[in-house]
Amino acid sequence: MTEILTIVAQREATSLTPAILNQIRNAIRGAPPVVLSPGEAADIPLSVPLDRIALRDAIGGNQIDAIVTKARGRRKALLIADMDSTIVQGETLDELAAFAGLGEKISAITARAMNGELDFKSALRERVAMLKGLNLDALEKTWQQVRLTPGARELVATMRSKGALTALVSGGFTFFTGKVAAQLGFDTHRSNTLLDDGAALTGRVADPILDRDSKLAALNELAAERGVKLHATLAVGDGANDLDMLKAAGLGIAFHAKPVVAREARAKVDHADLRALLFAQGYPASAFVGA
Repeated sequence: MTEILTIVAQREATSLTPAILNQIRNAIRGAPPVVLSPGEAADIPLSVPLDRIALRDAIGGNQIDAIVTKARGRRKALLIADMDSTIVQGETLDELAAFAGLGEKISAITARAMNGELDFKSALRERVAMLKGLNLDALEKTWQQVRLTPGARELVATMRSKGALTALVSGGFTFFTGKVAAQLGFDTHRSNTLLDDGAALTGRVADPILDRDSKLAALNELAAERGVKLHATLAVGDGANDLDMLKAAGLGIAFHAKPVVAREARAKVDHADLRALLFAQGYPASAFVGA
C-alpha cells in the first residue's frame, strides 16, 4: 500500500453511505474504508494502481471529491493558502469595485485573469486604476461583507495545533489579508498594498506586485524557514496565479478552481468545503480544532 484515496462528500448535497463507499471500494479494488467522518469522508487504501475511469463511474452524479495521496508523509508541516475564492468566499477586489459602481466591469477582468487569459500584473494595475478616487471607507464596508469559506477556521486551527506553519499568500490586498489572518490565526500573510492619499485610493498599487512567481517563491521561502522539504507542504488556491505553487507543493489542491487550474492541478476539490484538506491528510473529524 503506497497510496490512499480520500473520498469527501459535499455535506449538504450527499451522504457518503456505506453502500456508496462499498461501491467505490469494489470498483477500484481498494482495501476496507477507514471512516474519517460518518457520512462525509473516508480513506480507502489502494492495493493496486487507481483506475480513475472506474472511480468516476462509481461516484456517478454524486457530489463527491476524490483525492489521492501517498500513504507516507500525509500530514503537512506548512500550509500556504490563497485568500480570494479560497479562504474567503468571492473576490474582495470585485466587491470593493461595487462601491465604485464598477462591479461587473472589474469582475469580468478578474475572471479572465484568474483563468490565465490575462497577465496578472497588468490586469491588477488596470483594475486598481479604475478605483482612483474611491473613498477609503469603502474598504471597511467591503470587509463587513466578507464571508469565510466553510471549513477555513478548522483548517487553520487544526494545522496550527499540530505544529504546522500557516501562511496566507494572496494577489489581493494587505487591508484584507491582515484582517483574515488575524481572524483565523494565520502565522503570516503576504499580499499587495493599495496606495491612498489619506482619504481615497490613488488608483495605484505598490511595487513589487505579488503574482504567480511570488507565490511559488513564498512556498519555497516558507518551507526553508520551517526547515521542511516541499513534500511536507500543502498549498491551496483557485486561480491561474496559484498553479505554480500548487504544482510544487507536496499536496497542491485546486479548490473550486477555474477551469485551467482544475485541469492542470494534481488534486482538486470541486464539491466539498475546506475540511477536505484535513481529511486528505488523514485527520478524522474528531481531531479538528476551531469549529
